[in-house]
This record gives sequence, structure tokens and C-alpha cells, in this order.
Amino acid sequence: MTETEGDVAFGACGAFVDQLVQEGLEHACLSPGSRSTPIALALWRHPHVRVHVHLDERAAAFFGLGLAKSSARPVAVACTSGTAAAELLPAVVEASMSRTPLILLTADRPPELRGVGANQTIDQVKLFGRYAKWFVDAPVPGEAPSRRRWRSLATRAFDRARGWPPGPVHVNLPFREPLVPSAGAEVQARTPPSSTGGTFGRPDELEDLVREVRNARPGVILVGSLRRPAPALTDLALRLRWPIIAEPTSGIRVPGTLAAGQFLLSSEAFVGDHEPSLVLQVGAAPTSRAGLELAARAGRLIVVDPDRLVADPMRRASWTIEADAEILASQARDRLHERPSAGWLEGWLEADAIARASVDALIDGWDDPYEGRIARDVAAWMPDGSTLVVGSSMPVRDLDTYMAPRDGLRVLANRGASGIDGFVSTALGVAASGAPTAALCGDLTLLHDVGSLLWSSRRGHDCVFVVPNNDGGAIFSFLPQGELPELEELFTTPHGLDLAAVCAAAGARHARVERADDLVPAVEGATADGGVHVVELPIDREANVRRHADVHEAVATALAGAG
Repeated sequence: MTETEGDVAFGACGAFVDQLVQEGLEHACLSPGSRSTPIALALWRHPHVRVHVHLDERAAAFFGLGLAKSSARPVAVACTSGTAAAELLPAVVEASMSRTPLILLTADRPPELRGVGANQTIDQVKLFGRYAKWFVDAPVPGEAPSRRRWRSLATRAFDRARGWPPGPVHVNLPFREPLVPSAGAEVQARTPPSSTGGTFGRPDELEDLVREVRNARPGVILVGSLRRPAPALTDLALRLRWPIIAEPTSGIRVPGTLAAGQFLLSSEAFVGDHEPSLVLQVGAAPTSRAGLELAARAGRLIVVDPDRLVADPMRRASWTIEADAEILASQARDRLHERPSAGWLEGWLEADAIARASVDALIDGWDDPYEGRIARDVAAWMPDGSTLVVGSSMPVRDLDTYMAPRDGLRVLANRGASGIDGFVSTALGVAASGAPTAALCGDLTLLHDVGSLLWSSRRGHDCVFVVPNNDGGAIFSFLPQGELPELEELFTTPHGLDLAAVCAAAGARHARVERADDLVPAVEGATADGGVHVVELPIDREANVRRHADVHEAVATALAGAG
């Protein structure tokens, strides 16, 4: 039987996909389209690829982003040509800035149909610009029939996506019609092997770092978001007798790190009496303004940057080390002897305990929901081995401020570009990786990605969304825009939507919680039921702002009373 263009294209895509599987691909996200038929069929018919279908390319890309963040392995995202490919851009930006490996497979018209007004055709060459770390405009399959060539292309794409620092790569795939292969065409699939990763770092930098911290007067370790946790940092801090302030997305907000670090950093009186001569900042730049200011006012700032994030927005770093944080910390720890107590660490720990106790006593006395307590209580309740996906804007800041250190919980967020778009898709992608998953986000974040809720709620995913609903963008009340007369119309943008009705339309279950003490039982029950749930908590925006101020005032009073 004579091979058609459809058979040739399917054969090339089959070899390409099978090689991706050999390299370690497990998941692919697809959206419907005609021009992408060869690559869609190759992914769908491969026995070792789990395919997730989405109506919306943007949602598909963010779902793949969640899978890739959770698994730390490249995920394929395939779509048809034209504006469908452009819909991938927001997720590509986040993947680039959070160092998340994605393999973007965009179908395209063949060269003779480009630039001549052909239907559903745009210029897709380097469509994602600098946000794709590697791009290739693949040949039309009929012009490159060699299966070896397509396997080589797949290996290069996977290696570039996974290689340090990881990120998104873009393979543009032009196809000629006919696009459908002959009946019964199958992918020639092989069993995938196991894979391993590598490490990196320079020995001379290790020795220089050891010398720096050994000779420094008291310091502080600040740990921002990390793709891979570095638990050896807690041991290093103990050897140095330095406090360690770790964001939840670092993976090491565990016992041994400060429980009220953001409150201490927000206290001018405390920081004025406890200015470090050296700040060792690890991972992404601090989320909080107080953390950024501590790094800026330190006598010396050293940044450990595992993913080449250039995490120095204040331009204060005297030295940046590009190295694996866990390897660097463990090797530095082994070269240091534990210092005798000089009161520095004890002062931080004593103040931390006082601040934590004053915060908990105050917010536990409030019966109606408060955003800080919501973040604290959800993080404390989550089962060991589970994942909490947290939204940008206020939730990630509330979690950073109020979450008590604990073991057994992984916290993920889209903090590369810090946008709210695609959050529902990202959380469902994390849930699809297999770990018990809950998500904490604001009402606008949920509504911004409501299309994914509508499509995915009936598709077998298990995820509980905890949503403080303040009817708009409450974060602007904490910013200078809060003083503008146009606050409501231009920034807060109240929506007035009934989230219960939205959930009913989507097929998601909904519960409204009016009392703070009822939150954990509601989340626990929703988790036990399975499926997609939204647990909504009504928030009075003005009261929430006042309570944020009340908590900080209580901490300041407690610290002042303790001397």
C-alpha cells in the first residue's frame, strides 16, 4: 500500500513521541485541532503516554505546567496552528521564569502556505521569543522521512527542556494534507527505561563560601522558592547558630526554621536591634517586602542561585553562586564546626516564640473567617505527603506570614511571573500527578480560570479549592492604590458573582463556611468525598485590612513587653 502524507507524518510523529518516552516523558496535554492530527494521534496511541485533553490551549498549557512542577519532569503540550499556539504564551512565561520543563509542540502550515493568507496561519517561528530556551522549526515529515532524524530531534528537545536550568522548549511542526493516516496505523512503541538526573557546582566556590560564613559576624539565612528542597540548609544554620527564615515554597518550612519570621522582619524595632552583617539568600528573591529590605540593609549579601534566576532585585548582592543548594549546604556544613552560643540565635528564637504565641492567641479568638488564619489552618491540616498549591497575590503572602513550620507538606505556586492566570489548571495538573492536593486562592484567581473549572470538574480529578471570597482584588487595599478614589472601579473590581452557581454550572461541589472553626471540617469532608470542591469563605474586605494591622500591632506589643 502506498504511504500518504498522513502516514508519513504519523510515522515521523510516532518516532518523535516514542523517543520522548525513552527520554522520560509520561504526560502530554492536548487541545482539539485539525492541523495537529499527526502529533495528537501519536501521543494518544502511545501506550506509555498519559494524555490530558482540554478545550482551551491556555488551560492545557497551565495543566501541563502543574504536572511538570509536581513531577520535575518535562511534560508535552500540543496544539493546532494559529492563535491556538499563541494561547500557550502565559504558561510559557511562567515556565521560563520558574524553570519548569515543558515541550511545546505547535502544529503549523507547511512553508508554501506561510505568508500567503492561508487560513488559520500566523508566524509561529520563535513565537515565544526569549521565553523558550530553545526553538526548532522542524522539517515537513515528507521532506525528512528518516525515523532516526525524528528521534534525534526528540532527544534534543527533551535534553534542552530538562538541562540546567530547565525550562520550556518549542518545536514547531509543519504538516501537509492529508493529515489523517491510514486505518489501523499504530505507534511503534518501546518500553521506556529508567532515568537519572545530574548535579552541578564549583569546588572553589564552596571553599570561598565556607570562609565567608566562618569569618562573618552573626548572619541570617533567607530561603525563597526552590524547585528542589535543600534540607541541609537547616543543619548549616544550626552549625552557624544563625536563624533561618524559609518561605513555604522553599520546601523547608520545617521545624528548626522560624515560625513567625515575617512578623519579626516587619518589626522595625526588632530588626534595628538584630541587623545581620551577612545575609545568605537561597533560591528566588524574597516574596515579602520585609524580606527584600533585610537583604538590602545587610552588611553583605550572598545569593545562592540554583536556577540562574538572577534573584537580586535590589542589586545588593556582592556575590552570586550558581550551584545546587542542597549539595552546597551539605558540603559547607561538613566543613564547619558548630559555634558556641553567643546569644544571637537565642534572641531570634525567643522573639519568634513570643510573636507566634501572640499571633495565634489573637486570631484564634476571631469567630468569622480571617485570611491569615485560613492560610495557617489549611497548611496545618494538610495530610503528610500532600501538596498545597497556593495562588499569587494575597494567599502566597498570607501563607508565608502565618504558616507554622511542619514536615510532610509540599507547597507549589506560580511564582516565576507571579500571575494569577491559569491557577485552576495548574492546581488540577498537580492533582493529576497523583499526590493528594488542595489549593488556596482568591475569588478573582478562581474566576480568572473558570473555563478550566467548567471543563475539568467532571473528569475524575481530586482537588479542594479553598477560596476566601472578598468580592474582588483585596491586595490593592494594602497598596498605595488603596488611597485612590478610583480604588473600586479600577483595581478592586467587585464581581458580585455567586460562586455556588458557578460551581453548579461546572459540576463542582461547593460549600460555604461562615465560621473559622468550621473550615477544617469542611475541607476534610470535601477531601474524603473526592472530586473537585470549592470551599468558599466570605471575607469582609475592610475588616480584613484592619485585622492585618491588629495582628502586627499585637506582635509589636508582645515584643516590646518582652524587652
